[in-house]
Amino acid sequence: MLSTQKTLTLGMQHVLAMYAGAVIVPLIIGDALNLTPAQIAYLIAADLFTCGIATLLQVIGTRYTGIKLPVVLGCTFTAVGPIIAIASTNNLATAYGAIILSGIFMVLAAPLFGKLLRYFPTVVQGSVVTIIGLSLIPVAMNNAAGGAGSPDFGNPRNLLLALGTLAIILLINRLFTGFIRAISVLLGLACGTLVAYFMGMVSFDNVATASWVSIVQPFYFGVPEINLVAVLTMIIVNIISMAESTGVYFALGKVTETEVTRQDVVKGLRGEGVAIVLGGIFNAFPYTAFSQNVGLVSLTGIKSRHVMIGAGGILVVLGLLPKLAALTTIIPNPVLGGAMIAMFGMVVASGINILSRVDLRQNENLLIAACSIAVGLGSAAVPAMFDQLPTMLKMLMQNGIVTGSLTAVLLNILLLHTKKEHRDAVSAAPAVSEV
Repeated sequence: MLSTQKTLTLGMQHVLAMYAGAVIVPLIIGDALNLTPAQIAYLIAADLFTCGIATLLQVIGTRYTGIKLPVVLGCTFTAVGPIIAIASTNNLATAYGAIILSGIFMVLAAPLFGKLLRYFPTVVQGSVVTIIGLSLIPVAMNNAAGGAGSPDFGNPRNLLLALGTLAIILLINRLFTGFIRAISVLLGLACGTLVAYFMGMVSFDNVATASWVSIVQPFYFGVPEINLVAVLTMIIVNIISMAESTGVYFALGKVTETEVTRQDVVKGLRGEGVAIVLGGIFNAFPYTAFSQNVGLVSLTGIKSRHVMIGAGGILVVLGLLPKLAALTTIIPNPVLGGAMIAMFGMVVASGINILSRVDLRQNENLLIAACSIAVGLGSAAVPAMFDQLPTMLKMLMQNGIVTGSLTAVLLNILLLHTKKEHRDAVSAAPAVSEV
């Protein structure tokens, strides 16, 4: 049993691992919609607060909701474009009305989605987990180079800082055991940020300007408004999130050596639906299971749900104390990138480990793994190839996790299920006597 201090320390490590992904969404949306600094600050506070509540709902769970695995929920990047488009065409109140109704849809649709899990055998699960990891690697590399779009992208000092952070994490894992090894990512981030400070790459401006306390309030941007097209758009976003989260659940199940049943997935998706409704009420965002934290669980070997409860509590506090939340933003992108390389690489390794349990000498299994990983990685690496498609279809196809998962499921049905049905039909057919 971990002490409270160790639990909170490990929880903070998970918060830092997902923090950049959590705060970048409100920053991007706030900037695109020309919101005031005060409104953007509210978006960040509301997002962190709701991330914490959503994580607690998912990890603690109830009889009908919550996967009860060590998972962290954060806002999905898939929703960024649609929210900006809806708010630009109408207003933010319309976007939040769509988010609330799409969350209700997920709660109601979760049992139907759960019935599809028989099409997720081990070869599909391994392929999906591998795709999740591979699709995250470019995110790690962009951060290691300084962050996509940054003026010093690729600067040698960024690369050295990322390499140094990764080296520290590897050395701690090599030289230490127990709790010190478990917080290797946290120590790597701390050491990397300290080095970056002496290199003049750390700024405390955001900390100085942030307020001390922020109380999250429902419907900050007005009473939700309903637009059918906006609602359908956000439902599509949530269907994508359901596919992603299912892959994350299976990955966590393998890492924690827990059998993930159909009912577990249904309760997990219901929990996310409730979280999305809360996101709409508090003017935050749609939430999904964050795959980067799967890599951290795998890297540290700490599988306790209490750690994630600690992480959820920390996120709630950060949402209420913006100045404390701003302190976590001082970590430079290259430092985050160095840590992400280790974490996301562990997700890939977990997927490969799952596939190692599959008989890849069977041609059908080999084709399922090969084609789904190729399609998923290709979609993530070259999303521009789908620019000529209609907006809704483009949104689906540019998500490598979704395209790779769909490919794996469809090939599994085509190559294995139809083959099994054919074999069963042949064996059941009456014998024909020779004349």
